[in-house]
Amino acid sequence: MAPSTSSAITLNINGEKHALPVDHRTTLLDALREHLDLTGTKKGCDHGQCGACTVLLDGRRAVSCLQLAVAAEGREITTIEGVADGEQLHPVQQAFLDLDGYQCGYCTPGQICSAIAVIEEHAAGWPSAVTDDVRPEAGPPPLTAEEIRERMSGNLCRCGAYVSIVQAVAQAAEAEQKTKEAAA
Repeated sequence: MAPSTSSAITLNINGEKHALPVDHRTTLLDALREHLDLTGTKKGCDHGQCGACTVLLDGRRAVSCLQLAVAAEGREITTIEGVADGEQLHPVQQAFLDLDGYQCGYCTPGQICSAIAVIEEHAAGWPSAVTDDVRPEAGPPPLTAEEIRERMSGNLCRCGAYVSIVQAVAQAAEAEQKTKEAAA
């Protein structure tokens, strides 16, 4: 008897559990779009090279076209549909709107999910390839345009809205820092 090539899994997406049967070869991207009708996450290259399908897995960015759905079971998945707080947009979403960080909008969901993770990674002191001082005691480097461009380099925009995207990430990072300082 041949082993089964499908499983019943439960995915925790945007705070809700979704049970579904999937073929073991089903990517997280296809499970989101085709099985759960969460079409905000876009299919771009389907090779992990463009970032259009970026989601957050346990708060870290991941290209969902390379992630198998069965391997995402038990993890916290956040898609673009889950980043806002009800009617209140996430600061990154608001910054993209305020600064025209999109043109056609196709890459925008992946850009926003990546930007959310970039801001968290930076705040945690993670260095990038352009960080001058990578010693942990140096703390987070200044979030310059160069830092943002490097950290967001896995997300492509065919329209070329990069200048506005960098400005939006910087504005959102500043807004989040002010919120944290006010809460402290």
